[in-house]
Amino acid sequence: MTPVTVITGASAGIGAELARVFAGHGHRVALVARREQRLAALAAELAAAGRPAPVVLPIDLAQPDAAARLGEGLTAHGLEPQYIVNNAGFGLAGRAAELDVAEQLAMIDLNVRALTDLSLAFVDSLARHRGGLLNVASVAGFFPGPGSAVYYAGKAYVLSLSEALHAELEPLGIRVTCLCPGPVATEFQARAGVTHAPEWPLAVSAERAAAEGYRGLMSGKPVVLPGFANRLVARLVPRFVPRAILLAMLERRQVPRRA
Repeated sequence: MTPVTVITGASAGIGAELARVFAGHGHRVALVARREQRLAALAAELAAAGRPAPVVLPIDLAQPDAAARLGEGLTAHGLEPQYIVNNAGFGLAGRAAELDVAEQLAMIDLNVRALTDLSLAFVDSLARHRGGLLNVASVAGFFPGPGSAVYYAGKAYVLSLSEALHAELEPLGIRVTCLCPGPVATEFQARAGVTHAPEWPLAVSAERAAAEGYRGLMSGKPVVLPGFANRLVARLVPRFVPRAILLAMLERRQVPRRA
């Protein structure tokens, strides 16, 4: 079986940039998302640039059999994962009790359950090829999130899981990195119901987030926080700002700005 880098949520935003970064470094990539036309266009772009021919796998990762379908799709092409990039996900802005419960549970299915499934389903293959996992969380994972409570909690889970897997899988030769960007101007904001643009100094570009995530994975870093301001906020604010004040600050920032 030929090794491949699997990138979920590759149809736009950070996922598409991660595909460009991995392909630019000579990795063959398998592009996974629901929007087949977007994936096909990206695959054509990468192939036209002389990159290894990508594989397009239109799969809804929120479905319970997604990991099995992904494995079958890769096997059909004679491929098996060397790297898994868990980027697929979406957010919702608003008070949890006022948002649709089914939609919030669907967010957990994609952001948490599917990511966990894909992180564990191909461990043997990742070990065989001395590869790794790149799980995309957020700087939000370092904080409670009134105004986006379920989204923030899910990213905290991804951060915790990734750090633990970094320790557990290292003896197998598998690198695990959690990429925690700050606000990034992508389709994510519109889907989440966020109406304001990402603000300096926390905002980073999708290109920068992808490039730093790739470098961090290849160097074996457990956590990557693109941008000095994000590193400062994530590491120091939760330690030195009292929890009650932090919650009030975050709620004022989040709730009035939702759509």
